[in-house]
Amino acid sequence: MNPMLKEFPEEFSTERLVIRMPRAGDGKVVYDAIMASINELKPWMPFAQKEQSEQDVELNIRSSYISFLKREDLRLLVFLKETGEFIASSGLHRIDWSIPKFEIGYWIDSRFSGKGYMTEAVKGIADFAFRELGARRVEIRCDEKNVKSRAIPERLEFTLEGILKNDDVSPDTNELRDTCIYAKIV
Repeated sequence: MNPMLKEFPEEFSTERLVIRMPRAGDGKVVYDAIMASINELKPWMPFAQKEQSEQDVELNIRSSYISFLKREDLRLLVFLKETGEFIASSGLHRIDWSIPKFEIGYWIDSRFSGKGYMTEAVKGIADFAFRELGARRVEIRCDEKNVKSRAIPERLEFTLEGILKNDDVSPDTNELRDTCIYAKIV
């Protein structure tokens, strides 16, 4: 079946969060979160290396929306259920529908970190992938030195399948880095 014909919810909730596909107009809140968190994002995220305008982020959001509809990449935005505030960006990336398998990526607005929101979001997204998308494998890949990012799959009992040596370069210094590969399978 062509992935574009797959029907699944575009929004779901966890205890404290609403997680949904991006929509036109979301660029402002995402931009504000990036600006508030830029120093924490720079060591880990390639997109944080270049200066972006609010318009650039809105264009990225709209492109993500199109990719979601085409089932090429399923970016998901995370909002607090109680207040509606945007707090994080995540999603299911590097999709292989033939298995199906997905990779969860994530970053959080640093003003909301340390409260368990990202762990809750990642658990919700993994559950969504298995339940709604029929995932057989969900991965999380992260820099071995990114202790906060590594803590999430470890808390959620993903298996550390391996560490790829000299697999990547840090986005801010171009230093060679190792990549941890965590996974859950069914």
